[in-house]
Amino acid sequence: MAESRKVSRILGADTESPADSMVAETRLDPTAAALAAEAAKSDPELAQKASAYFDKQSHLVEVQTEHLHEQRAITLQLLKLKRFGERLRVALQVFVILVATGIGIGIIVMLRDAFTSRRVEIEPFHTPPTLSASGIDGTVVAAGLLDAISRLQSATRSTAEKRDLTTAWTNDVKLAVPESGVTLGEVSKLLRARLGHDLHLNGDLISTGDSLTLTVRGDGVAPKSFEGPTGSLAKLTTEAAEHVYAQAEPALWAYYLEDAGRNQDAVAFCRAAYAKASARDRPYLLNVWANALATTGGDTRESLKLYREALRLKPDFWIGYNNVINSLWGLGDEEGAWRAGEELRKAAGGRPGHAPETEYQNWDDLTWNLQAWRDAIVEDLNSGGGTNTTAEGPAIANIEVRMHDWAAAELALGTTTSDDNDPTISAISHFVRGRLAAEAGNAELAATEMEAFGSGYADPIVRFNYPGYDCWIAPAEEAAGHPNKADAVLKTAGTYVNCYRFRADILDSRGDWAGAQKAYAEAVALAPDLPAAYYSWGVALLKHGDQAGAEVKLKDANTRGPHWADPLKVWADLLAKQGKTKDALAKYDEALKYAPDWKQLKEARNAVAKQKI
Repeated sequence: MAESRKVSRILGADTESPADSMVAETRLDPTAAALAAEAAKSDPELAQKASAYFDKQSHLVEVQTEHLHEQRAITLQLLKLKRFGERLRVALQVFVILVATGIGIGIIVMLRDAFTSRRVEIEPFHTPPTLSASGIDGTVVAAGLLDAISRLQSATRSTAEKRDLTTAWTNDVKLAVPESGVTLGEVSKLLRARLGHDLHLNGDLISTGDSLTLTVRGDGVAPKSFEGPTGSLAKLTTEAAEHVYAQAEPALWAYYLEDAGRNQDAVAFCRAAYAKASARDRPYLLNVWANALATTGGDTRESLKLYREALRLKPDFWIGYNNVINSLWGLGDEEGAWRAGEELRKAAGGRPGHAPETEYQNWDDLTWNLQAWRDAIVEDLNSGGGTNTTAEGPAIANIEVRMHDWAAAELALGTTTSDDNDPTISAISHFVRGRLAAEAGNAELAATEMEAFGSGYADPIVRFNYPGYDCWIAPAEEAAGHPNKADAVLKTAGTYVNCYRFRADILDSRGDWAGAQKAYAEAVALAPDLPAAYYSWGVALLKHGDQAGAEVKLKDANTRGPHWADPLKVWADLLAKQGKTKDALAKYDEALKYAPDWKQLKEARNAVAKQKI
C-alpha cells in the first residue's frame, strides 16, 4: 500500500488542497506517468486510477488545444486591429504633414507673388453726373484707359522686352473690382499692397462747356491732365495711357518709340529718363538710345559707347553684344566685330549657351554661317519677336540667295508687305533681286537693281542694319560694263572685306593680276579671322592654274567659315579635277549640308558621282 499511496501522490490523487490538485491536473509529469504505468501492472486499483487519470489528461489536452486555437484567432484579430491602428495613425500624420506643407507652400507662393507683383489695377474714375447720365461713367473711362495701355503693350515688339524684362507688366493690367469679406483674394491683395510693386491708377473726367479734361494719377505716376474738345475722349485716353506707360515702364516706352519709328523722340526720352531710371531699366534705355542715334544718322562711335555701357551694367545683355558687333562692323572694323562675337560666345558659356541664337545674327553674317542665321530669324518670328531691326521677308531672302536657293528667296520677297516706316524693305528687296539677276547671268538687270539698292542705302536705317552691303554694287556695275561706277563705289564704300576682295576680283578681270594679288592680301589682312577674302583669293588662284595655292586658301576659308558651302564646292571642284573622286564627293556632301537646294552644287556632285561609277 505504501507503494500504491506513493504512486497515488505522484499522480496527484492525494493533494493537500483543491487548488494544488487543479494545478497538478494541468501537468503530466513524465516520470510519474512512467511509474504509474509500471505499478499498474501489478495493482488493479492503481491501474484503474491511472486509466482515469490519463483519460482526464487527454480530455484536458483537447480542451487546451481548442482553447489555444481560439486564443490564436483572437490574437490574430488583435494584431490586425493594432496594425490597422498604426497605419491609420501614420496616414493621419502624413495627411497632417501634407496639409501643413500645402498651406506652407500656398503662403510662400502668395508671398512670392506679392513681392514680385507688378500689376496695374485701374480703379473707376470720378465723373460728373451729367457725363454718367450719358453713359460715360467712371467704369467706362477706366475701361478705356485699360484698352489704351493694352494696345501700347501689344505694339511693343522688343526682343529684349520679351526675353529679359520679365518683371514688367506683361499684359497684367485689369480693372480693380472690390471684394467683400475676408477671402484669399483679399489676403493676396493686402500682401501685394504691402510687399509688391502694383500700380494703382485712378483719376477724374470733367466736362466744362465744350471741353473735356481727363486727369490721371497713380502710384509713382505724376498727375497730369489732358484737355480737348467734347468728343475727344478717345484721344485724351490714349495720351493719358502714353503718359502712364512712359512713367511706369520707361524701358518699354522707349522700345515702343523705337518700334514706331519715332527715333528722335526716343533719343530725347532716353536722355531725359536715364538719370532717374532704375538699375533694371538703364541698360535697355541705353540700348534704345544708341539704336535711335545710329538710325538717325548719328555718330556710330557714340552709339558704340552706349552699347558698351549697357553691357557693363548688364553683362548678360545679349542683344547688346549683337549691337556692339554691328557698330564695329559699321565702323569698318570687321575683325573687331568678329572678336566681339567671340566675347559673346564666351560670356554665354559657348554656343549653344545662355545667349539666344538670334543675338548671333551679325556674327553669323560675318562668318557666313547662313543656315544658323536664317533659322534664328525664323525661330524668333515663330515666338512673336521678329528681327527687331528690319523686315523679316527681305532679311530671309537675303540669306536664301546667298545659299543659292533662288525659289526660296523669291518666295520670301513675295510674302513681304510694304511698310512706309521701314526703308529696309525696298532697299533689301532690290539687293536680293540684284543678286538673283547676277546669278542668272543678267548683268544689266543686276546693275539696275543694285543701283536702286544704292539709293535706298543712303537711308541711315538701312546703313545701320546692313553695314558694308554697298560693296556688292561694284561687281554688278563692272559686270554690266560700267567700270567708272564700280570704281566710284569702291572709292567711297569704306574699309570692308567685301570691298577689298571685290576690288581684287575687278583688277584681275581687267588683267592686273599683280594688283589683284596685292588687293587680296590686303583683304585678308583687314580681317584675318573672316573667310570671304580667302575664298575669293582661292577662286582666283584656281582660275590662274595655281591648284596648290588655291587649295590652301580654300582650306583657310573653310576653317574660318566651316558652315559656308561656297568654299567647299570650289574645293570639291578642284579635287575632282585632280582625280580625287572620293575626296571630292565628301566635300560636295559637306557643302550640301549648308546649301541643300543649290542647283549647280547638286549637278557638280552628280557629275562626279557618275564618273566614279
